[in-house]
Amino acid sequence: MPTRNLPNDPHLDHLRKQAKTLLKSVHAGDREALALAAEFHPLQTLADAQVVIARSYGFPSWPRLVRHLELVDRYSRSPHRQAVGGPLDTPEQRADEFLRLATLHYGEDDPARQQSAADLLHRFPEIAQSNIYTQVVAGDLDGIRANLAQASTEGGPYRWEPLLYLTYSRLDAPNQIEIASLLLANGVDPNAGYLWQGLPSPFTAITGVFGRGEGDQPPHRQRVELARLLLDAGADPNDSQTMYNCGPGCPPPYDDVHLELLLEYGLGRGDGGPWHERMTTAHPTPTQLLEDELVFASYAGLLHRVELVLAQGVDPEGRGTEHPVYGGHRAYELAAVQGHTEIAELLRAHGAAPLDDVHEIFAAAFRGETPAVSPELAARAVARSPYLPIRAAEIGRTEAMEPLRNLGFDLNLMRGAAPIHRAAINGHLDTVRKLLELGADPELRDPSYGGNALSWAEHNHQEAVASFLRG
Repeated sequence: MPTRNLPNDPHLDHLRKQAKTLLKSVHAGDREALALAAEFHPLQTLADAQVVIARSYGFPSWPRLVRHLELVDRYSRSPHRQAVGGPLDTPEQRADEFLRLATLHYGEDDPARQQSAADLLHRFPEIAQSNIYTQVVAGDLDGIRANLAQASTEGGPYRWEPLLYLTYSRLDAPNQIEIASLLLANGVDPNAGYLWQGLPSPFTAITGVFGRGEGDQPPHRQRVELARLLLDAGADPNDSQTMYNCGPGCPPPYDDVHLELLLEYGLGRGDGGPWHERMTTAHPTPTQLLEDELVFASYAGLLHRVELVLAQGVDPEGRGTEHPVYGGHRAYELAAVQGHTEIAELLRAHGAAPLDDVHEIFAAAFRGETPAVSPELAARAVARSPYLPIRAAEIGRTEAMEPLRNLGFDLNLMRGAAPIHRAAINGHLDTVRKLLELGADPELRDPSYGGNALSWAEHNHQEAVASFLRG
């Protein structure tokens, strides 16, 4: 049985309970519990059960798992849980409010917050001199020089080091390069970072510089200069959160600035740096980071990214850490099925194996063909990738809808959203029409927001689709 990922924000008490439950289940003869013990460690005592739990999460022993949780607790922060709009009666309250507003926290970030930070600073200019954290965000170079003894001290509302407040700030402030250079010259760790709500992918200073992510936050205004400064000072280029935030974790359009720079400084090579050492199996290896990027770029049709990664000698058959949406598929399969012909040819030239019978079915469907296959093979195709219609709708592959339906795919299947939601939010009017013609339900509600196809179109200002759906 493969190892599993720890839950978000893991706690030792929860894992102790898992071990106790496992021990009871083994003594009761539960088949799954017995199989787990047979896979990882003979089980008679609670200590044995703890070893099984640790190994099932990829750790060689219970003490090693405990040490990992201690590290998670040490570096975990939850900046998104801190509210703004509180009292501003004291200098400390005003300073903390300023820092919350000026920096990305990956919760409800909004450009209006940064404007509010600027307005607050204009109203109370003394905020800039409150402490070293406000000084780096406001660009007070002289103040930093006077406070260099605190250059590596955690503080402010998020318990961050000054360098993190600078790299996550989106305030248009002066002296950012000079201040970062001064901090680094005085011993600040260029790999400074934190674990967002305990997640094992560290939000480093470089992560802050490049921004983006699920809310598509802007990069720092001086991202290239700051990133080079950090990398020259020893920041490890194998930055997993930057790779996610500028890849599968953000919507298009994409640029390759982060990838070109990180590759220049050794992305995909080395030991993974201090964060990989801390997180061990919970953090991808340098090789896995490159494989993940190859699979994602092939999925998204990003030819230049594929070229960049293949130039590093990455295995075209590598599957990385297997993303939950497109994981389990090879880069070539993803490119060939979706019709990314140049990418597919490039991968084949680098040694990718041809498609198997199921992926040949997928490719035919995306070309608008319904292949003549046995019911058993069609069922195997649906079982392997039941959410394929969602991807087809997302990219507006209208011609694939009827073949997929004919093969037995459910056009109302939900994975965060149904095909009609994805077609609507991306403005694919012809795909929406075809889905309705084939029986898709326009009133189907997504589980997170309760929106139907019309509300998804309206949310992304897709007026042509919205007008059609209104009738």
